[in-house]
Amino acid sequence: MPIDLIPATDHHRTFARDLTRRAMLPYYREFDLLWIEEAFDQAWGWREQWLVVDGESVLGFCSLSQDRQALFIRELHLLPEHRGHGVGGQVLEVLATWAAQRRLPLLRLMVFKSNPARRLYLRHGFMEMGDDACFVRMQRQTGWPGVAA
Repeated sequence: MPIDLIPATDHHRTFARDLTRRAMLPYYREFDLLWIEEAFDQAWGWREQWLVVDGESVLGFCSLSQDRQALFIRELHLLPEHRGHGVGGQVLEVLATWAAQRRLPLLRLMVFKSNPARRLYLRHGFMEMGDDACFVRMQRQTGWPGVAA
């Protein structure tokens, strides 16, 4: 099933926030972190927000930011019924293409250490670049010939 990414609007914020909270709350509890709804809403205003869709069906959403070197995946969440069917991998490939089109040599993300999505990221060419108490920092080359740091 081919997926598309379409711009999310403020109308989609509640969906995106609720999906993110449901997906991340177990990790927040595991690492004794506090989920703050207002922080999500504040970030909504300065990040790029995209819905993951298949035709008229919304499968999930992703949130992005960028600097001079990398496109950052800040959030990537799929509805539970769409996980494990290749949708996440398709999104990663689209985002790697976008990063290269934007002349960015890297696609980056952070993932909770215990999140099984780490395996997905590794399968799609991400390398683990470091970690802290909760998170692993990962990145992937995009193919753009810029200097990758």
